[in-house]
Amino acid sequence: MSAAAPAGTETAGEDEMTARFEALVGAGEAVEPRDWMPDGYRRMVLRQLAQHAHSEIIGMQPEGAWLTRAPSLHRKSVLLAKVQDEAGHGLYLYSAAETLGVDRADLLDALHEGRQRASATFNHPALTWADTGTIAWLTDGAAVINQAPLCRTSYGPYARAMRRVCQEEAFHVRQGYDLMRALCEGTPAQKEMAQDAVNRWWLPAVALMFGPPDTEAGGADARTAAVGAAVSRRAMAWGIKRHTNDELRQRFVDSCVPQAERLGLSLPDPAIRWNEERGHHDFTPVDWDGYRRALGEDTHWARQRVAHRRAAHEDGAWVREAAAAHAARTPNTDGDDIPEARA
Repeated sequence: MSAAAPAGTETAGEDEMTARFEALVGAGEAVEPRDWMPDGYRRMVLRQLAQHAHSEIIGMQPEGAWLTRAPSLHRKSVLLAKVQDEAGHGLYLYSAAETLGVDRADLLDALHEGRQRASATFNHPALTWADTGTIAWLTDGAAVINQAPLCRTSYGPYARAMRRVCQEEAFHVRQGYDLMRALCEGTPAQKEMAQDAVNRWWLPAVALMFGPPDTEAGGADARTAAVGAAVSRRAMAWGIKRHTNDELRQRFVDSCVPQAERLGLSLPDPAIRWNEERGHHDFTPVDWDGYRRALGEDTHWARQRVAHRRAAHEDGAWVREAAAAHAARTPNTDGDDIPEARA
């Protein structure tokens, strides 16, 4: 019989593994699925991956509603390709999440049952054709700024998935800008429609695509700012995030102002102006708590988005069952089912 381990040995072992993990992350090396990682790190990466994947497949809906109403075959084909890309992004991210030991079906159940959520950005309706261009230009533009640093996030499978995602999202932004340019160069009614869409989607993009303020100057109440700052510090220490929400939000505003000027559109924030001293544009701080109270967690559009996702999942059950049955009947290509291999 082996002797009992000395008291404190387990703690010492975990401390040593934590030190190795911190050194790995500090050196900028990727954390891979088989590497030891703290439970808090695993939870934080999984939470971010799940919300990101959910947002991709929920985010298909506002634009998908316009597939049958696109004004030309060209615009329809472009929009169809974009919506298909968003579905693919969800698949990449669910696959990355599965490397952390979770099942994709469980993640989808959590979304359908309200235990996990997608970004509330997409709980807004796409009322006109101009919304599809605005979503691609503004929300996908915010996504690129928010997600480009994730190509270097510390969790290897997440970083590799994001390299593909960001390439496609950058193309979506160009597609959205092209659509908005066409509207702005069209009739006065078309330009008015474009401006109306920007007026409605600007705040969801600048607020919800980047999350709550995480610095004391972020415009939230003290508790929200403190919690956000603590989460950001931990995520940045682990290399999951590279920049704070507020830094990324500032980059987004700075990039959108000249683009809007070239289109001849006004961003719906009278406080936007260039600050020579800071070298950035000033803008109205996001009242995150007030915005979330106004948005609510149980709106008509939020319920509808999840209901549509649940219905699509249930309608596709026969496809998953058929694929599973086919996989069960397909011989193992590694040679395990070949008599010669066993001999």
